[in-house]
Amino acid sequence: MKRKHKRVIYRLAFSVALTAVCLLISKHEIWFLGLLPIVPYLVIGYDVLWSAIRNIFHGQIFDENFLMAIATVGALAMGEYYEAVGVMIFYQTGELFQSLAVGKSRRSIAALMDIRPDRAVVIRDEGEIEVSPEEIGVGEIMIVRAGEKIALDGEIIEGATSVNTAALTGESMPVDRSVGDKVISGSINLGGVIKVRAESVFAESTVSKILDLVENSASKKARVENFITRFARYYTPCVVAGACLLALVPPLFFNGIWNDWIRRALIFLMVSCPCALVISVPMSFFGGIGGASRAGILIKGANYMEMLAGVETVVFDKTGTLSRGNFEVCGVYPESVDEGGLLELAAMAESYSNHPVAGAIVNAYGSEIDKSRVGEVSEYAGMGLCAVIDGVRVYVGNAALMERVGATAKAPKGIGTAVHICREGEYLGYILIRDAIKSDSKEAIDKLKRKGIKKTVMLTGDSRSVAESVGRELGIDDVRAELLPADKVSAIEEIIESGRRVAFVGDGINDAPVLSRADVGIAMGALGSDAAIEAADIVLMDDKPSKVAEAIDISKRTMRIVRQNIVFALSVKGIILMLGALGFANVWIAVFGDVGVMILAILNAMRSLKV
Repeated sequence: MKRKHKRVIYRLAFSVALTAVCLLISKHEIWFLGLLPIVPYLVIGYDVLWSAIRNIFHGQIFDENFLMAIATVGALAMGEYYEAVGVMIFYQTGELFQSLAVGKSRRSIAALMDIRPDRAVVIRDEGEIEVSPEEIGVGEIMIVRAGEKIALDGEIIEGATSVNTAALTGESMPVDRSVGDKVISGSINLGGVIKVRAESVFAESTVSKILDLVENSASKKARVENFITRFARYYTPCVVAGACLLALVPPLFFNGIWNDWIRRALIFLMVSCPCALVISVPMSFFGGIGGASRAGILIKGANYMEMLAGVETVVFDKTGTLSRGNFEVCGVYPESVDEGGLLELAAMAESYSNHPVAGAIVNAYGSEIDKSRVGEVSEYAGMGLCAVIDGVRVYVGNAALMERVGATAKAPKGIGTAVHICREGEYLGYILIRDAIKSDSKEAIDKLKRKGIKKTVMLTGDSRSVAESVGRELGIDDVRAELLPADKVSAIEEIIESGRRVAFVGDGINDAPVLSRADVGIAMGALGSDAAIEAADIVLMDDKPSKVAEAIDISKRTMRIVRQNIVFALSVKGIILMLGALGFANVWIAVFGDVGVMILAILNAMRSLKV
């Protein structure tokens, strides 16, 4: 516990004890004993009085310190010493609770985001040296031992291990990494010793970008936060004016009793403090953003969280978002050879190519390729290639290549990209290739519909047949295919013009224009991607489409908590203000209307931390 919190607790304990003593000795009818309660009042309330005076000189008159000072000093002036002491004790108790709650929220988020490595070991001329991550340059070799955090983004050049990326992605399962694999700063080495070549300076590392996003998210306020700020600015002066009228008008014009109406005005002032709203609403957003960070969802500000909660249409890019972005063989259709023979010929021819389709065919073949059987290989731009296998020319490519070499390609029966194979003009069959759908893409679409999303859309540059097949498989409402990047922007604008709030989900690398144009841009699988973090409003740190539904769920839950606090605080305060004005509320009800409502609102706001 902080020292300042301990001091407040000591002052509270001393004031309560001294007040109890004053009550005991007040039975003796000695005039000066009646003034003793002023001592515990000053002990517990001197800082409130001083803050009120200081703020008046700084032009900040209508704050909670001013309201509490006026209310309690007025009670003292009317001889209600114990009421004044009691109000100040309860007020300081509420302030202490608020400070402890906010501190706990900040510590919880700090613990969730405790990913910044403090030190790193690098290899230099003088040997292994421990340095700060900021001192490491691009290309330097880091040694990372078991249990240590990886300081900078880089590539493993020696060793193999498993790394824990939970703090970055929310994924609890470790991932295996070996020589040639990329690792990201902030992840934890769980296995053996590895050597990593740094590929960025610390300021450009993934962990630095994440920390910067979380720390600066509070600067982008939601509309409701701005409303509360403006509301408090006008509400407090109006309440003070109302209290003055309440104290003066009835006695001056309607023969009211001065003491009675001044007491009502003081109760009016006690209840009126807007701190329950001013504290709990930003705290709810702060907790929601922190909880989302724990799940690997980086929300750049409360305004984007508020916007996401109202999204009605979710638009997806296909490649790299709903699909893996890498190809796989989904069917082998031979004509004059068997399946194994057709796949072997295609794999041998494609073994010299770096094209993704070639990689898919080689992976599907799965056996070691005897490259001694492969002679000259030549490419036909945009069509395929020719390889001499066992002294015979084998052509592998699209229908245009088959036509060029005098073979008749058959129309594919399935959905996907067809790779045709012929040998010296003899058509041998075709292999269907398709972009693999991510395992949780179907689950993601189902979740969104259960969360109340009215429409899902997929935009892709793929052929219409492939796109419609994927759309049917995933249950997407609207599929738009064969689009150029500019067409995707036009499609988003068309959907926005229909009057629905739109979120666009893309891989963040080639979708920057669309991410920027949508009401809410969500970049997924964007770990370490500059384009994603810059263009998107929300960044998902892994490649699971289901995280989109989780982000919407967190946003809606946070907004529910915010609305609950606003309705609860305004309703209770409104009722007690009316009761106080009519003479039916005493000082202790007023204390609940201020301190009690604030405590309950803060407790409710803290629920947003839990994901």
